[in-house]
Amino acid sequence: MCSIMGYCGHGPDFDKFKQCFDQTISRGPDDSRIVDTGNGLLGFHRLAIMGLAPSGMQPFQRGSSYVVCNGEIYGFEKIREELSCRYTFVSDSDCEILLPLYKEYGTDMFAMLDAEFALILYDGEKEEYIAARDPIGIRPLYYGYDEKGVILFASEAKNLVGITDKIMPFPPGYYYRNGTFTCYCDIAKTEAVCPDDMETVCQKIHDLLTAGVKKRLVADAKVGFLLSGGLDSSLVCAIAAKESREPIRTFAIGMSEDAIDLKYAKQVAEYIGSEHTEVYMTPKEIIDTLEEVIQILGTYDITTIRASMGMYLVCKAIHEQTDIRVLLTGEISDELFGYKYTDFAPDPKAFQEESVKRIRELHMYDVLRADRCISVNSLEARVPFGDLDFVTYVMAVNPELKMNHYGKGKYLLRHAFQEDECLPEEILWREKAAFSDAVGHSMVDYLKEYAESVYTDQELETRAEKYTYAKPFTKESLLYREIFEKYYPGQAEMIAGFWMPNKEWEGCNVNDPSARVLSNYGESGK
Repeated sequence: MCSIMGYCGHGPDFDKFKQCFDQTISRGPDDSRIVDTGNGLLGFHRLAIMGLAPSGMQPFQRGSSYVVCNGEIYGFEKIREELSCRYTFVSDSDCEILLPLYKEYGTDMFAMLDAEFALILYDGEKEEYIAARDPIGIRPLYYGYDEKGVILFASEAKNLVGITDKIMPFPPGYYYRNGTFTCYCDIAKTEAVCPDDMETVCQKIHDLLTAGVKKRLVADAKVGFLLSGGLDSSLVCAIAAKESREPIRTFAIGMSEDAIDLKYAKQVAEYIGSEHTEVYMTPKEIIDTLEEVIQILGTYDITTIRASMGMYLVCKAIHEQTDIRVLLTGEISDELFGYKYTDFAPDPKAFQEESVKRIRELHMYDVLRADRCISVNSLEARVPFGDLDFVTYVMAVNPELKMNHYGKGKYLLRHAFQEDECLPEEILWREKAAFSDAVGHSMVDYLKEYAESVYTDQELETRAEKYTYAKPFTKESLLYREIFEKYYPGQAEMIAGFWMPNKEWEGCNVNDPSARVLSNYGESGK
């Protein structure tokens, strides 16, 4: 990961800008630079992943134009080769192609990129700023306006606290120019339902996911893998192990007393021959780390916070104990293929509508969790299930096929890799457990018990009343909200409320986001 920030107008306060920008120096501890464009400031904290030499340091400059980008551009070598007859390149950085690409294609360039990215570009000839974000929002970007009406962009909300009244997430799949946000790619929108039959669908899922993993193995820095023992991360690791000459390095975390997934992660690691590390967390660590994690995340969402506890601690261990710089993860599969609660979808249309909603909001929940937990530990996240070709295809698959008619969730994904025998049958067909539960049922129980000790029933009722947006409804949600407000006062609208099952569906009107409360959870947590 890297961190970027831009003050897009005249009269910036350099010291204030630097103070705010340095809030995210852990995203890019290798080098830092702030440049005066003559019409504002652009800042870059570098985590060197591609093109490790000093020549890969940003901002990149051509004439009076500059760009800063937090991202990975897949297949950039081909683009650079096509541009090299007209432009000279001085580094091996993928992001060096951006200014030449902009010179050739303008804002049409964004739809051409196969990338996870957020960027701020200053066009020196037109004296205007452009910002853009990838279609899923895997790389973070926020914006706000100062008291003079000047727009600012930054990798994280914490960069903008204190210099803008209202902080908002930059919409994924959009670019900003001349005060206007324009959608260049709505990846959740499907023009027509794909007519492929089930076997064809499964073969394409297999091939596209494999390609998505392969391209994310390319890095000049060392790569590792988060392995929960669930289907999604296990598939990513299995594909990577098959494609790698050396044994891959996998990491799993669990509670010291009831880590459900550690045994499954170990089983996968032994099967694929990875170099495996187990990390244990204690009840005291969970409570002691809670406030720090909420500050890192910039959210009050219950699910996101619960699931971040283990992820943050395992990434912290990886940062402190290894020289790995890149981590592949299993996020985004659920939104494409379904959760436990989408088993309750009344019909294919409702299933698809829910999937579209979740994909569009992902950048505020699971994607946010993965980015913050990984980046704060000076690591980079890569998300194969977020591959643009993969997401585009799966979203177009007939939702009738994606619904759970098979007595097993994510049937298409499981069936797609059945013949490969890349995973043990027990793992490939294992019931899903919610990540926040799977690292140990007791972890969630400890958090709930702690919240119960902080507030009385009367305090919950009284304190929750002061929040009109995303009103807390349990002691746990109130605790998280009050910690959030301490660090991000008045910024609750950055998040689209609480991630919860669709309460309009029969069986889903619950008061806890965990799949444990659903009637179909069954054997998932065992």
